[in-house]
Amino acid sequence: MAITKNRQSDETISRMAKKAFPDKKISGIKELTEGMCNVTYDISFEDGSSCILKIASKDKRGNTSNEVELMKAEITAMKLVLQKCSFKVADILYYDDSNTICDGHYFFMEKLKGDNFFTVREEMPEDKIAVIDKEIGIISRELTGVRNPGFGFLGEDKRYDTLYEFVKHMLINLISDAKRKDIDILYDERTFTDLLEKDRDAFASVTDASLVHWDMWEGNVFIKDGHVSGIIDWERALWGEPFMDDRFRMHNRRKDFLEGFGQTSFSEDELTRMRWYDIILYLTMMIEVFYREFEDKGQYYWAKEMLEKCI
Repeated sequence: MAITKNRQSDETISRMAKKAFPDKKISGIKELTEGMCNVTYDISFEDGSSCILKIASKDKRGNTSNEVELMKAEITAMKLVLQKCSFKVADILYYDDSNTICDGHYFFMEKLKGDNFFTVREEMPEDKIAVIDKEIGIISRELTGVRNPGFGFLGEDKRYDTLYEFVKHMLINLISDAKRKDIDILYDERTFTDLLEKDRDAFASVTDASLVHWDMWEGNVFIKDGHVSGIIDWERALWGEPFMDDRFRMHNRRKDFLEGFGQTSFSEDELTRMRWYDIILYLTMMIEVFYREFEDKGQYYWAKEMLEKCI
């Protein structure tokens, strides 16, 4: 299990809930095990209400360099979506970054209705899956309307004037992370950066940044009555290009999603950029195995094979 999972005792969680909701009393605490980074709990109250508690890690040992102030990024992204988009994200009920009760920042949020798409997908017929994939594409298209003049991570104030600069920054961060733990990522820094430099012109046409979830795989999508009921886990959100999201990756680029997004074919420059986003994702997946200290290294080997295909 990831070392970033900052589990807390029932007593501490009760104190956290008391601070957030002084008029309520907890009746149940259940850890949700689906996430790979932060720990989350399903909290029930005696009045019949419930919510979700999410707790950040107490330090940055398990984080890669591109994971910048993840909880700040998540809350910023969720607030932007609540203000500017029509699809559902959870309301933030209480946020505490004081570290007075818990040794990590945390927030309570609304509990979304429905099922996790990943857990029920295998039982769904293809035509129902196609409906959900198309709706995720529509959501991704709507996100393109949330704009920013600079590129960068939502968790920090630093912005990059060009998409190329930001992508290069992400790439070098990952290479440095790999060096620190002596992780085999197939090529050295010079090889990667020389290849990226050759493709520099392909990034020039993207001049405005859009809000990107980055990790909108099935596990971060909730569905109810055959439709998307909400999107969770905005901690890796960034100001970038829409094609940076997981749904555009080589292994996950489905026809129904693309139809919902409104684009089923791509220019040579777009495909070039998408290949670099593939590379960044697969490097991330390889490296985080060792930073999170996963016992099962299967993700590393799968991502390494995908990286070889990209290069």
